Amino acid sequence: MDRFVIEGPCRLEGTVRVGGAKNAVLPLMAAALLARGESIIENVPDLRDVHTFIKLLELLGARCDLAGGTLRVDTARAEGVEAPYDLVRTMRASIYVLGPLLAARGRARVSLPGGCAWGPRPVNLHLEGLRQLGAEIDLERGYIMASAPQGLRAGRFRFEPSSVGATANVLMAAALADGTTELLNCAIEPEVTVLAEALREAGARIEGIGTNTLTVDGVPRLRPLRHAVIPDRIEAGTFMAAAALTGGRITLTGCRCAHLDACIAVLKAMGCDVETAEDAITVAAPGRLAPVEVVTRPYPGFPTDMQAQIMAATTLAAGTSFMTDTIYPDRFMHVAELRRLGADVRLDGATAIVFGVERLQGAPVMATDLRASAALILAGLAAHGETIVRRVYHIDRGYERIERRLAQLGARIRRVAE
Repeated sequence: MDRFVIEGPCRLEGTVRVGGAKNAVLPLMAAALLARGESIIENVPDLRDVHTFIKLLELLGARCDLAGGTLRVDTARAEGVEAPYDLVRTMRASIYVLGPLLAARGRARVSLPGGCAWGPRPVNLHLEGLRQLGAEIDLERGYIMASAPQGLRAGRFRFEPSSVGATANVLMAAALADGTTELLNCAIEPEVTVLAEALREAGARIEGIGTNTLTVDGVPRLRPLRHAVIPDRIEAGTFMAAAALTGGRITLTGCRCAHLDACIAVLKAMGCDVETAEDAITVAAPGRLAPVEVVTRPYPGFPTDMQAQIMAATTLAAGTSFMTDTIYPDRFMHVAELRRLGADVRLDGATAIVFGVERLQGAPVMATDLRASAALILAGLAAHGETIVRRVYHIDRGYERIERRLAQLGARIRRVAE
């Protein structure tokens, strides 16, 4: 098991290109199961989660080849219907195969998902939405047992609350359901929009893309997908936060600035100079960051996946900041580890109150989930002395070789085998 060793403080400067979005590529990979033949997905990041999902697709009978950022998924002989516990427990996104398997094979046996260690994230909306399309679903010994022997049929379902994963799963199933399905209060995150666009290019009939109401006229079959993954807005936001926390200046290329409006607004409120171009963003930090109040909300609000990274930045702000997570109110496992670095953070329900300190001090810390890992690395870059971040397999799930990219910006960081 690897760890990162960081010598701080570091001031990051330079240019970095944003990779493809983890949260966009995984549902696209699942969607390949809806068609027979070879789907091609471009701008695919080389991530632990991508390789885990490839293993899952191969267990289902698909042939996969990832080279040079292009993934080919051939489903010509993909007849499997089971997503086993040993794979699903390591990656929550494995649940995405449930809808496509039901729609294309008429049945599915999918383990209840695992993933990050923080908090319960039930799959009830996935199951209820699929039931509204005529699926028969039972839970048996930790598995979702689903069938639609007569095929899925159109239905009407409202997501309460809005859910990215459930919207994607039910949308994929509805693409092959008989009749016209209406989905209400859908998530409008860019990752859902790009999935809907890819499905429509493959022959699905979907209206309302980009809005919270999707109307899907089911078709008998889809063509194989060919689509490029959008840039990762969370990766971009993480590097933006790194510039802020280290007092640096970083230019991000290959971004979609419109997807980052909420992050840009928060960094500007903290005193950063943010310049945007067509596909690039430059973030320059002030002498010392200003405190800020942040509330996470569904897109286009501030993303919960950036809460930990911005909290890390506020630990050195000149005043008191407030971080409220309305999406996952218990997503604060990184707080105890930030305290080990000298941060002054107190929890009050779904709100973290961050009292800015003059400096952080390096210390050994333990990553508990993907975004907590990013926050601890950023804090380590700003801390004085040596910081050791353990369990870095979490960061490998969502950031491609982050230590190399940070080193190119001036970070003193290295990966060491335990």
